[in-house]
Amino acid sequence: QVQLVESGGGLVQPGGSLRLSCAASGSSFFFSLYTMGWYRPAPGKQRELVARNTRDSVTNYSDSGKGRFTISKDNAKRTVWLQMNRLRPEDTAVYYCNNENQNLSWGQGTQVTVSS
Repeated sequence: QVQLVESGGGLVQPGGSLRLSCAASGSSFFFSLYTMGWYRPAPGKQRELVARNTRDSVTNYSDSGKGRFTISKDNAKRTVWLQMNRLRPEDTAVYYCNNENQNLSWGQGTQVTVSS
């Protein structure tokens, strides 16, 4: 059984920064074999991809996150982070982590609120 626990969200002003963390239980082989990503709710589907980090450490970002967000991981610690800079009010959402096929049980997510 794999459990995903997100943390690090909070209330920030526009232009501020947050660092989200996703900790996973189970074998560290999980992170060495699979692409992991950060997601948020989106119209027409349960979640949309915000950022991903492949098993070869190649990263990709949504159009809105490109240039502002950075995803990183540590296989030994079984943890994935999302550094979010220059935050905008439209970034406000609950953020979740999962693999690229979204076939693990979703965690509770972590709330990001951007407001003045």
